[in-house]
Amino acid sequence: MSEATTARWLARACIVALCIGVVASHDSVRGGESRSLVIVTSRDDGPYAGVVAGVRGALGSVRDAGSVQVHSLQSDPERAMDALRAARLSGKGPLITVGSNATRAALDAPGAAPVIACMTVDGDDLRRIPNATGVLLEFSLETQLAWVRRFVPESRAIGVLYNPAENQERIVEADKLAAKLGLRLIAREVHRPQDLPAALESLAREADFLLAITDQLVLSRQTTQAILLFSFRNRMPFSGLSASWVKAGALYSLERDYEDLGAQCAEIAVDVLNGKKPSAIPPAPPRKVLYAINARTADQLRLRLPPELIEGAAEVYR
Repeated sequence: MSEATTARWLARACIVALCIGVVASHDSVRGGESRSLVIVTSRDDGPYAGVVAGVRGALGSVRDAGSVQVHSLQSDPERAMDALRAARLSGKGPLITVGSNATRAALDAPGAAPVIACMTVDGDDLRRIPNATGVLLEFSLETQLAWVRRFVPESRAIGVLYNPAENQERIVEADKLAAKLGLRLIAREVHRPQDLPAALESLAREADFLLAITDQLVLSRQTTQAILLFSFRNRMPFSGLSASWVKAGALYSLERDYEDLGAQCAEIAVDVLNGKKPSAIPPAPPRKVLYAINARTADQLRLRLPPELIEGAAEVYR
């Protein structure tokens, strides 16, 4: 065999080998590797465990959904971070995160794999990154205002306290939504904790309901007592952020069904596995609404809640 013939033969062999490798790689992606899902959770107890159970349950009923690996930043942070980085760099399938810490770590990690975030507070980060989406922890403002109407139908002036640095855009949106529902939003800025007493006092003269929105400055352990005392003294119903606020004296709070929230995230992950781009799936609020009620607070505020509203509560504090 001449040198020229040998060279041509080797070239053909290399091309064939390359083509076989490309086909094999494509088949492995289609056949299973791309169907492996990694879940990284901030913690592995309480609501976090509920979300993971919801993801597993939803994926269990989906044909060819693939295997699921769960890693916790709480119990094994080093292994969880290794799995998170590997998943982001692989690009083979969506990475599901549960909790803000896990989501933040995933969005900061290098790589192109899609991120499906569950139980995270800040939707702005997800909207800024084309390859990320998910289910937020907080209910939409439209949902929150609709539930104000259910609990206190006669309310027309809704007071809200907020830090402009964190919530200015949300207040603008809330004002428009309130107007559509025939409500008037009375928003008071709080730039520092010392501003809270004066802001509350101004609401006492104009508002007939106090709506809580997530705000690290305004709603914290340090401000809980002052806000609840204001609510009682002025007989102004107050919606808390969670059941712990209701137990402390808020009239009610909207609660999440964490397993359903996990199922909601799993459905997004399946859509992404099937080729839908995360940028085409806007971050969504929880789709299922539960709620907790403090019946004793309702009595103190002289509110008569419909029996069916009390019966439908996930938790009633008396």
